[in-house]
Formats: sequence, structure tokens, C-alpha cells
Amino acid sequence: MAKPSQASVKDWSTKSFETRAVHAGERLPSPQAAPVTSPIWPAVSYAYENMDEADAALGGTTAGPVYLRYGSPTVTAFETVIAALEGTQAAQATSSGMAAIHACLLAAGAKAGASVVAAMDVYGATYSLLGKLLATMGVKTRWVDVVNLQEVRTALKETHATILLAETISNPLLKVADVPALAEMAHQAGAALLVDNTFASPFLFAPAACGTDYVIHSATKYLSGHGDVLAGVSAVSAENKKKLYELNKLVGGVLGPFEAWLALRGLKTLPLRMRQQCANAQKVAEWLQAHPRIAKVNYPGLGNHAQHDLAKRLFEGKGFGGVLSFEIAGADKAGVFRFMEALNLCLPATSLGDIYSLVLYPTISSHRSLTPEERLRVGIPDNLLRLSVGIEAVDDILADLEGALAKIV
Repeated sequence: MAKPSQASVKDWSTKSFETRAVHAGERLPSPQAAPVTSPIWPAVSYAYENMDEADAALGGTTAGPVYLRYGSPTVTAFETVIAALEGTQAAQATSSGMAAIHACLLAAGAKAGASVVAAMDVYGATYSLLGKLLATMGVKTRWVDVVNLQEVRTALKETHATILLAETISNPLLKVADVPALAEMAHQAGAALLVDNTFASPFLFAPAACGTDYVIHSATKYLSGHGDVLAGVSAVSAENKKKLYELNKLVGGVLGPFEAWLALRGLKTLPLRMRQQCANAQKVAEWLQAHPRIAKVNYPGLGNHAQHDLAKRLFEGKGFGGVLSFEIAGADKAGVFRFMEALNLCLPATSLGDIYSLVLYPTISSHRSLTPEERLRVGIPDNLLRLSVGIEAVDDILADLEGALAKIV
């Protein structure tokens, strides 16, 4: 983003105390030495001495900042990194991952009479956004098993879909989408492909290189990585950036500069964190698979995972992600509660991608908005838990899981 015009340094010594308190020290010229890290620009509005420059910035013909709802230098810095990591021309930050999904659906053509083909086992809030909120506005959704490519192809053809929506790695069943194949069939059908890349992160996979039109992240998760910021972002073409930018100005789902700075800070260690979390998750998944109290483990790094070979091809040996899910044999809701309460290191919390190991019970959290029948149709039983593996010593994680499993009668 271009730097705004610098007001000249003014002498406030002759002004009143009240005026000096307000204006002295503001709008100073930038120092000649550049800061090592991007600064936080909390200003809501920006003043221009030259009104032609102000007119150009407000009209969008130049990239100067004008108002926080339109963007800020701190947010632009965050967007620049995301575009660079995902290999796209641009990115659009939002106040949350759900705001990003909502905006991308609208930008891609979700409106009255439009049809969307979506993976059945998407994140629960995404499922409700399409199945409930957008349905009341006339958007029709066909749910599919996204790993069944023939089913996807048929749905696109029969519904004349405008949008195909999938997750690179699904939440919470850890199915892996064949993104290159989905992109090809979506574009052949005249649909835009939207991919939620939160679980994989650009460290493992960059969907835009395969033709994905909108790459979406809950930046709250792996991108920021420390559980201290709520944010979303979409990596897109320059043309789709214009659509998202105008939408975001209207609906106001903007990312604040402080949140953008926290996410920007977290991005610096993304590759380091992801390597550790992928390695830890692989060991935890293998350990759980061999445990007598575990009925099933869902993790792409296991040889018996249905999309294991696809995951190896897409992720090119960098790992299989830091999230897995598992079913405790014979456990009901009360048994799952006892297990979670017995954990000491792993935290029962409703998020993922943090440096901490986090355990979530989809039935009461991420997929609570679904009816019991909908959860069963998706494939989420009442004994399923999701584990986002952190960067702690893996032996400590395993000991915590073993201790909690031993307390389930």
C-alpha cells in the first residue's frame, strides 16, 4: 500500500495546552531507517495534504490508505505474505475464517437461485452457513462425498452449480480432496472452486497452483499459530480480490490492525511449527492405532487411510498435517467427557493449529449445530474426538493420552 502524503512538521509551541495534547507528536515524517518488523498502524482514517491524492485514494485509482474498513498498511502486509505463500496475485483479510468463507461464497455467485455443490463433511459452521442461512436466501446446496469424483461430477452437471466447495483436509474426518481433479471438473462445468486450506496450510499444499479460484483460511489456526487472534484470509486472483474488497467494504467483516500484526508475527514460524506438528501427529496417530481402547483413527499419514497415496502426492513428503481424529471403543458421551476431563497436558478447547495440543468433541462443539441425524449421515459418531497435536514433546502427549484412556471404565 502506498505511503500517504506526509504532513510537514508543525510548531505547536504557540498553541494552547488542549491543542498540543491532541496534535503534538502526530503525523511525523517516517524515520529514514526502516523498522525490522512491520509496525502496527491503528489509525482509522488518513489525512492527505494534497486533495488530488486524497481523491485518487478514495476512488481506488491509487493504493493509499483512507479508512480502516477499506484496509490498513498492517493488514496489507499480512495479505502480501499470504499471497506470496499461496502463490496468488492477491489476498483479502477478514475478521474470521467464517467471514472469509461467507465472502468467497458471495463473490463466487452464491445468490438466490444459485446452486452449490459442497463436501458433506465440511466444518460444522460452514455446513450450517450453506444449509441454513444461505438456504433461506434461495441458495441450493447439494452435499456430496468429495472423494467420490463421479458423485461430484454428476452433482455439478445435474445442479448446474455455480460453486464447488471442499476442504483440502476435511474437518473432522481428515478426508483428503483431490484438488487438481476437482478444479478440472469444476471449471469444465462452469463453476468456481473454493477450497478451505486451513488444515493443510500453504506449508503442505498450495491449491491455487492447481486452479483453485478461492483459497480460504481460518487464520486463527495454523497461520497465526498461537491461539491469540481471530482472523480469516482468502488467497485469490487480482480480479477476485476486487470482488472481495468491495464486498468487505460493504459488510464490514474487516480485520483489525492489531489482529493483522499478531497473525503476521505468527506466520514467521509457520514452517517450523508445521514440521514439528506433522511429525508429532504422525507418531500420535500410529500410537493410537495400536491402542486397544481405540476403535478407529483418521489420519492421512496412516497407510490404511483411503487417501494416503493422494496425500503423499499432494503434500510431497512434507508431512500429513497436525490434526487427527479417533473413536474411543465403546465410549458414549459420558465416557468421552471422562476422558477429556482426565487430560492434563492436552487442552479441551474449541480450536486447532495452536502450539498447544487441543482436544475437541465435535458432537458438542464444531458440529453442534447439526442434528444427530445429520452428524451420523456425515459420519461423526458420538465417540469421535479431534486432536490438534501441538509442538510439545511427543512422549509427554502420549503419556497424557494413555493416562486419560486408562481412566475410562
